Amino acid sequence: MRTSTPPATLRPTRPFGGTGAFLWTEVLVQAHESLAMATSMVTQTVLLVFVYILNPGLIGVALIGAVIFSAFTLGQRVLNEAAYIRIDHKANDLYLAGPMSAEGYFLGMAGGILIVYLAPIALLGGLAVVVGHLSLTTSLALLGLAGLVWLFSASVGYIFSTFFRDNRAIWAYASLFFNVFGVLPPVFYPFGYFPEVLRPLALVMPPSAAAALLQSLIGAATLSSGQTALAAVGLVAETVIVFVVAIFWARRTVRGP
Repeated sequence: MRTSTPPATLRPTRPFGGTGAFLWTEVLVQAHESLAMATSMVTQTVLLVFVYILNPGLIGVALIGAVIFSAFTLGQRVLNEAAYIRIDHKANDLYLAGPMSAEGYFLGMAGGILIVYLAPIALLGGLAVVVGHLSLTTSLALLGLAGLVWLFSASVGYIFSTFFRDNRAIWAYASLFFNVFGVLPPVFYPFGYFPEVLRPLALVMPPSAAAALLQSLIGAATLSSGQTALAAVGLVAETVIVFVVAIFWARRTVRGP
């Protein structure tokens, strides 16, 4: 007795399959959002202007913070995009009905958004290197830490996107979350200005942890060995854990054929 070949939608997909294909699909989609691209640096620019007016000597610290903040807020764009596709277009089922894996869908979306918004972040990074006179080691640390913050925020954004059922509720909560945790902690200003009793809390929040580590490298902040370990280990561990959870959650929330 012959066994018929199962339809493509029932075949198991390769882990991370389709990541590259969906990444470039997302690049093409995001590249048409010229207004969103033009306004992606508004908050950073306003804060940099305020810092320059109030204390020009901190502009180097603020530029480093602007890079970290920009990487962090990309998670909000992942949240908005994932929720928009799922709620308004209901196209996620179409994308995931083929051989593309659920984690490939998540990573392709996050990677595509990163590529489109990389130019303004790179501009801020270049300014930070020049104005802050960053060494090669510090510049590489800035790149690596910004990458970790991006992966953390993209994972959080994708997970959060699955909890919403109405797009009207997303904008307020997403903006509040990403701006509060990206602006209020010591990201745009020195770590030493933050209340001492709250500093351990700042060191376990990825944006301010990354900023504090970079500030210590340029001499703008003094961290003890314990604080450095808390910031570094916490940032890496939180990123890995949230990323693994995002992959698990992406697979968990995929609808069957």
